[in-house]
Amino acid sequence: MFKRFIFPALYGLLIYFTIRVLHDSEFHQLFWRRSWKLNALEMSVSVLMGYVAIACFRWMLRRIDQQRRTLDGWQVLRELCILVGVNFVIVNVTVTPLVAVTDDGLSYGDFADVNVVSQLFAVIYYGIARSAAFLAAYVEKQVQLEKITNQQLDTELKFLRAQYHPHFLFNAINTVYFQMDEDVQAAKQTLEKFSALLRYQLYDQQHPVPVGQEIRYLENYISLQQLRSTGRLQLRVNIDPVLNEQRVYPLLLLPLVENAFKYVGGHYRLEINLHQDGPQQLTLQVVNDVPESLPVKTPGGIGLENLRRRLELLYPGKHTFSAGLQGSQFIATLQLQTDGPY
Repeated sequence: MFKRFIFPALYGLLIYFTIRVLHDSEFHQLFWRRSWKLNALEMSVSVLMGYVAIACFRWMLRRIDQQRRTLDGWQVLRELCILVGVNFVIVNVTVTPLVAVTDDGLSYGDFADVNVVSQLFAVIYYGIARSAAFLAAYVEKQVQLEKITNQQLDTELKFLRAQYHPHFLFNAINTVYFQMDEDVQAAKQTLEKFSALLRYQLYDQQHPVPVGQEIRYLENYISLQQLRSTGRLQLRVNIDPVLNEQRVYPLLLLPLVENAFKYVGGHYRLEINLHQDGPQQLTLQVVNDVPESLPVKTPGGIGLENLRRRLELLYPGKHTFSAGLQGSQFIATLQLQTDGPY
């Protein structure tokens, strides 16, 4: 109601009174001492101009919105130029002729006052009217950008998990393959543990799980690896018994253990330490001897690289991870800020 019927009238009257104040201040006149009929006529024309101008402005902006694909500085400049041109025509068709036949006629100063004041208010109207549209367009753009970013992150996480699964499958199948010719019973046990690992991976991996589930998953994996390991392996596993209900994203601990079993050599010592540091801090450190003659590639391949990226996506600013050679050992340490049980 206000925007449609009252605001245009106020817009026209505001322009009229501003022009009158400028004119009367310059010539030391008081417009309310003039004929009331003349003032009523001028105000009526100003109100009419306000309705015409606002209606034209709104129509113009709607048409531009229907055709606009982008919002940038050039678009704003184009809109302002169109609005100034439309306003110039409207004012000089309605108000200027009236000024020419009242008072002492139309002077250059009167013409300047009418056009400058009306253009000033037209630009102010444009700024107010467009601010909401610009803000809505900005918010929409940010929401779209956030959706695209989330979709990209989700796609990347799925891709990283897809990379991880074939890597693990290859190692497990390779173990069963060699056991088939040597010990069928051991091969069956391997398949049982392998089945338990796969069953865990079938669950929803999008949300944190109790760390106790991850520990049981690690224990199954370690048992599977022990089935294929030689008697030379010196394995020590230390798991803090207080770790149970704290919640972590799944399948983040295994890559360190898997990497250690893959590259263990030398004296074949491998140590796995998982403990709690503080109420919401989990630390996993895996230390393994490396062969005296290292492969060309430093221990820690696609599994650790995928782990780094997943940690960046799932625990931004809430984790520390380091992995590298220290003498004859490869040491990998992961610290996570866990969630409490719920």
